[in-house]
Amino acid sequence: MEFRQLELFLAVIDCASVTRAAEKVNLSPGAVSLQLHNLAAELRADLFVRSGKHIVPTPAALRLAEHARALRAQMRQIEQEFASDAQHDRLPFHFATGATALIHQLGRPLRQLRKAFPQTSIGITVAPTEEMVAGLLQRRFDLALISLPFQSDELDVIPLFEEELLVIKPSPSRVTGWRVGTIQPSELADASLVLYPKRSNMRSMIDGFCKELGVSPRVAMEADDTEAMKKIVETGFCFSILPEFALRGGPRFFQVFRVQGRRLARTQALAMAKSERRRPLTDSIAQFLKNALNQKIG
Repeated sequence: MEFRQLELFLAVIDCASVTRAAEKVNLSPGAVSLQLHNLAAELRADLFVRSGKHIVPTPAALRLAEHARALRAQMRQIEQEFASDAQHDRLPFHFATGATALIHQLGRPLRQLRKAFPQTSIGITVAPTEEMVAGLLQRRFDLALISLPFQSDELDVIPLFEEELLVIKPSPSRVTGWRVGTIQPSELADASLVLYPKRSNMRSMIDGFCKELGVSPRVAMEADDTEAMKKIVETGFCFSILPEFALRGGPRFFQVFRVQGRRLARTQALAMAKSERRRPLTDSIAQFLKNALNQKIG
């Protein structure tokens, strides 16, 4: 049994005529009759009987019509959920981002996104870049805001903006305003640091930077959370190297530096899995967030 046969069957039921049903579906009456015959043979049931010049559905046909209409409604629901245009796509949308970007960059853009796509169920997952990339490739996420550099030939990437990574060290007094001083590589080499875990993309960037400086950092602690690392520095235990946007703001008990003559930066980018069947909604939301984030940074 094929769904097309059920559609023809319902057309005959609704029109109460093979001829009128054939006109409705742009087929010959003979073709429609053949499909009805094949359907009846497969189900081993008489579907229509003649009453004078008319055909009348049997009780079996009426039961089949109930099932066929329910199936047609389900098919239409599936087609709507997997619609090929962004405005009619009703499947949940899964977005992933790092905690720092969510806290310091995405508040307003996400509020704007909710207004622009009010019918879309949007879920947000907070994770490090390497976990976000794995989720994209496994199709658990539709779109992610990741940190570059990250090598993957299976991603389509939209670079957004650069963010400098800066050295912070404890301050005995409260610091206000924004000033970036200069630190020598030797001072960084002599310090204990709290850094991101070895498995993280951020740690790979920092380790590569230290290697270029000829510095072997003394890692006293590791932490996944940028805000926790800031607090550790403020208590006086360690230095750290953290994203610039997480360091700006109100009074704090740390000072901010860049290594003299050197600059360490990451690029924030929107990423999605390469696919010939990517949802148009993914491209629409990516473009919306790109415009919103570039406007915010600009």
